[in-house]
Order: sequence, then C-alpha cells, then structure tokens
Amino acid sequence: MWKSQSVASAVLAAGLFFGGAGAAMAAGWQKITGLHSAGVELSGAKYRFNPVGRNHGGFEWQGDLVDTEAGDGHNVYAQVRVEGYGWNRFNGKQTVHLHKTVFDGAAQYTGQAFIRACRDRGSLRPDNCSPTKHYTSKKK
Repeated sequence: MWKSQSVASAVLAAGLFFGGAGAAMAAGWQKITGLHSAGVELSGAKYRFNPVGRNHGGFEWQGDLVDTEAGDGHNVYAQVRVEGYGWNRFNGKQTVHLHKTVFDGAAQYTGQAFIRACRDRGSLRPDNCSPTKHYTSKKK
C-alpha cells in the first residue's frame, strides 16, 4: 500500500513540477502586434528578454515575416536593435519564419529593444516600415 501511494505521490509531484515549468517558460514569451505596413507584416510574432546566462541575456524574438504583396517585386526585412547599438537587418523573401536573438556582447543582459518590419523598395524609392515597437525588460 505504501509503495503505490509513494509512486502516485511522485507522479503527482513530477506532473506539478513539469507543468509549472512549462507554464513558466510559456509565460516568458510576450506577443508582438502591429508590425505591418504596405507590403509587409510580421505575424505571429513574440519576444522575450533572456536572463543572464541564457542566449547572452539577449532580446529573443520570432515570427513569420510575410511579403503581403508578393507580385510587386520587392523583398521584405525585419530590423531589430538593442540599446546602444544600430539596427540588425534580417532579410526575407515571400514568407519566412525567423527566430533570432539580438544582444549587447558587453553587457550581462539586454534591457531595451526595438523592432520593426520593412519593405525594401529598391534604391530609387525609400523603404516603408511599420511603426517601431519599443520593449523594456522588467529587470532592474
């Protein structure tokens, strides 16, 4: 009798532990909305600020970069930057899933990040981009 209760208790404890760990990991991701402009959209996007020791403490993001006007001959790209640095450009054609981490190599973790989606209209016309989203880590 004791053996079956011990096994049941262990299974219950493991289920609660791993269920809680999964919820904690899922809770780390936040939605990114509103990244669209004529001809481009970053859909299903989400981000998280990694803690010290995981992915350089960087700003991790992912989403589908979509060329919403594929017949216009223009490509699309996402731009991401972290505090104190310039833009990183991630190119896409048609629809591509991107999962990237941007970080400051001189810091233990990233505290601020900016992201936008753009359409490359060539060298004669300026690119058009979504409004830039600014995110701040809750770390102090």
